[in-house]
Amino acid sequence: MTRRSCAVYVVGIICAHLLIVGIGLMVSQAFRTLMHNRLKKEIVLVEGSRVFESWKTPPPPVYMEYFFFNVTNVKEILEGGKPVVTQIGPYTYREYRYKENVSMVDNNTMVSAYNTKSFVFMRDRSVGDPSEDNITTVNIPAWAVMNKVKGSFWKSSMVSIWMSSIGSGLFTTRTVDELLWGYEDPLLARVASTSPEVEKIFGLMYKKNGSNDGEFLYRTGQQDHMDYGRVVTWKGQSQLTFWTTNQSNSINGSDGSAFHPLLDKNERIYIFTPDLCRSIHVEFEKDVEVKGIPAYRFTPPRSVFASKEENPANEGFCVTPQECLGTGLLKVSPCRKGAPVVASFPHFYLADSKFVGAIEGMSPERTHHQTFLDLNPTTGVIVRANKRAQINILLNRISGFPKTRSLNETIFPVMFLNESVVIDDASAARVQKLLLIVTLVSNFPLIIVGLGGIMLVVFIILLVRARQQKNEVKRIVFSKPLYATAAEDDTSYSPVKDKEKDDPQNGTYIGLTPKVDT
Repeated sequence: MTRRSCAVYVVGIICAHLLIVGIGLMVSQAFRTLMHNRLKKEIVLVEGSRVFESWKTPPPPVYMEYFFFNVTNVKEILEGGKPVVTQIGPYTYREYRYKENVSMVDNNTMVSAYNTKSFVFMRDRSVGDPSEDNITTVNIPAWAVMNKVKGSFWKSSMVSIWMSSIGSGLFTTRTVDELLWGYEDPLLARVASTSPEVEKIFGLMYKKNGSNDGEFLYRTGQQDHMDYGRVVTWKGQSQLTFWTTNQSNSINGSDGSAFHPLLDKNERIYIFTPDLCRSIHVEFEKDVEVKGIPAYRFTPPRSVFASKEENPANEGFCVTPQECLGTGLLKVSPCRKGAPVVASFPHFYLADSKFVGAIEGMSPERTHHQTFLDLNPTTGVIVRANKRAQINILLNRISGFPKTRSLNETIFPVMFLNESVVIDDASAARVQKLLLIVTLVSNFPLIIVGLGGIMLVVFIILLVRARQQKNEVKRIVFSKPLYATAAEDDTSYSPVKDKEKDDPQNGTYIGLTPKVDT
């Protein structure tokens, strides 16, 4: 066997082994399973894990933007006219998030922590100075007090007298700072003199700068990666008490800061939000890419805030059967001390058109008013997010308060916020490196199959060349040359000399002489 034949056989054997092993690994997905199991062990909320420090102190910068609706026709509204508002903002704050009092529970299967937030104003990202810019809007403390005492003739009459004496109307003009971080309201101060439990300071973000929402208890994901970051209890309770059904009071999903790895497009992701006092869910919308990182975009569907007729599961969120406001709205008064606060998406996005038409100045747009999460499906990391919500006040006629007689029932917009985050470059580089490793390891069988394919091409080329050389050898014919036959016909052998012919020592000498025809 020649060296060339040996090479052909060796290449063929290697090719066969590579293809068999590669295809077998691809079918069994052994490397992919190995990598996924590794991710499940790495992405857990345990000291020393890959994600624990970034979970406690998220590195990407978070920005909170506040947009206010300035009322321009207070007099017409009090007479029953259609409200006209103009949007003013944003007033932007850098939001710093960090978890405090972190402690492991139950053999590292759970972890408790407090989510602390602090805000720093950013003038270069804002439209004006919040300490100077005035906003005319609904007098929320007055409406809260009026709703609290409605149904009681004596209390309503007393509050009505107080409002007249101190000049507290249904609308007020305050600076952005006062509306956000608090001011002493004269009506609340009067009520607090008889009811000490009443807070006389009011602000939409009052006591929320440098504070937390209470203790959370999370699953670490050590036992099951699907439980990574899932909220077990909030303020020591595994169920809420604000709503009328167990389903509505359930605490589901994470707090929005962490999501389990290996996400699927078809799954429904739950998020518990203390601001809304309930859990909501988001669903897959489309594939996106952020800083070179592939991601799934999840958004809350219309069914989240749908009416009980449109989504019967939402019936438990009706404060009373008469207070189901319709699709796109959620009355959160049960967790706002009875204040007539209504939550929605900005500009009543995804809400019934009647709420948009009731206020001049509303223009819902998907691009600017949609809430979404862009999550990397492999790691569950948030690469981009926009949480948008609007605070509204329910205005209606209240018996005992003559100033409300001419009002039409209206869901009045006060302010909406946009809490946004985009992954920073350093974190993006780490995620890209991890994804590269996952891709290479998961696709290693494909690499083997590719090498086997290359060897197969080499094997075929060697076979073809060997066949060609074999055929060339077979065509070679070993026979006398034509010139040799002609020479034999034209020559004869004869002795040169008789002496030489008879010389016994030297033998017989012969000469080659031309042949002469007879």
